[in-house]
Amino acid sequence: MQKIIKLQMEQAIHYISSAVLDLEIIDDILRSNKKLALSEEAHLNIEKSRNYLNKKISESDRPVYGINTGFGALCNVKITSEKLTELQENLVRSHACGTGNTISKEVIKLMLLLKIQSLSYGNSGVALTTVERLIDFYNEDILPVIYEQGSLGASGDLAPLAHLALPLIGDGEVYYEDTILSGAEILEQKGWEPLKLQSKEGLALLNGTQFMSAHAVFALLNSYKLSYLADLIAAISADAFDCNLSPFDDLVHQVRPHRGQIKTAERFRSFLDGSEIASSEKANVQDPYSFRCIPQVHGASKDTLAFVRKTVKTEINSVTDNPNIFIEADKIISGGNFHGQPLALAMDYLAIALSELANISERRVYQLVSGLRGLPAFLIENPGLNSGFMIPQYTAASIVSQNKQLASPSSVDSIVSSNGQEDHVSMGANSATKLLKIVENLNSVLAIELMNASQAIHFREPARTSKRLAQVLQDFRKEVPVLKEDVTLAPFIQKAKRFISDMEIREFTD
Repeated sequence: MQKIIKLQMEQAIHYISSAVLDLEIIDDILRSNKKLALSEEAHLNIEKSRNYLNKKISESDRPVYGINTGFGALCNVKITSEKLTELQENLVRSHACGTGNTISKEVIKLMLLLKIQSLSYGNSGVALTTVERLIDFYNEDILPVIYEQGSLGASGDLAPLAHLALPLIGDGEVYYEDTILSGAEILEQKGWEPLKLQSKEGLALLNGTQFMSAHAVFALLNSYKLSYLADLIAAISADAFDCNLSPFDDLVHQVRPHRGQIKTAERFRSFLDGSEIASSEKANVQDPYSFRCIPQVHGASKDTLAFVRKTVKTEINSVTDNPNIFIEADKIISGGNFHGQPLALAMDYLAIALSELANISERRVYQLVSGLRGLPAFLIENPGLNSGFMIPQYTAASIVSQNKQLASPSSVDSIVSSNGQEDHVSMGANSATKLLKIVENLNSVLAIELMNASQAIHFREPARTSKRLAQVLQDFRKEVPVLKEDVTLAPFIQKAKRFISDMEIREFTD
């Protein structure tokens, strides 16, 4: 029994180490509500790095950027040793310039996890107590209040990470137990002393790409699910529109073997296996592109997901603050690992890919309500007296139009800052926040397609779809029934969105 209890306790903890973080691991940490702890390896790396830095400072008063100098354009201003704590704390307070909406608690928690991971490699020079306090915040669900706007995505996510760091020194605000407390209040409540930041620690906390990378991870976790659901819902639509199966034949895709295309066609064959509708003889020789080209369009978005995942995986397993400490080489090097260009480009690309999933989904909605192939106009009995599903298509069209605007890349923009010292920035933070809006919009459009597909396939009865899809429809219709006459549709769209959000799909294969 003791061994079982010990095993359960070990399973409830994720040990921060040099082992590679990936989506499945992060998803497991979040879903299992695991606590964090430092491995012996991470503990040793952090202490060695801090001891090395202390020794360097004591042996020489040579200026080293961010350790005993000012920051940004003030990098040539030398700071005396007795002012180093004040320097670091001034940095945190002065850089906390976030504004706009607050970001979600889920993203904040990811920011904490990814910041802890990055500091654990021993290239940042932070004190062990600082990393342990970040872990305390994570484990106790003490989540600093952070704002959407303020980061240029280079020099790291300075403003949002400053807000992440403020409560460590008794400033700023945190979410705790469904309320907002000041940084001073939460420290007093927990009996913790405010941290006295040592040389470089403020810079290590503020430099980094954790605002961008947390958004990217959150988007990817949702995007894999939405990619799967786009296939599932499109399969219901395909049966509802009485489509041919031939465009999903594996032979078609083996002669143009994009990985995502092959995967999509394979999924469709699985979803539609056993469908009476799909296997019936068709009067129509070809289907519109929004159905016939699903493998090519959905597949291209899958391939984008794979690329973005690879980029994000590299980023979240990296050191992204500045300067970096290399003990074995006996070097402290000021570089540019805080620059968010890899993430900015990847998130812009993902935004485009998700927008296309919504775009083609709306086109299927349009086909379903058009009164074609034996379906009534606007999928309702007595059209004219009833408008049926006329306006949900308008709503979907509005959303995909907004997505087109949001998908305009942020990474092609740059504004000079810090008096010309920081003369090229990634704008990746804007890529990040726009991306989450597109994720939410895709969820809405797929929910509308599912409503339309469920309604449309009702008119194919008594012919039946596959058992897999029939079960999905049976569950869905408990929330959104087949409609016989006009009703207020907005509540049903919300129910459809919740149905999609609540579906348990752990799908991370490319």
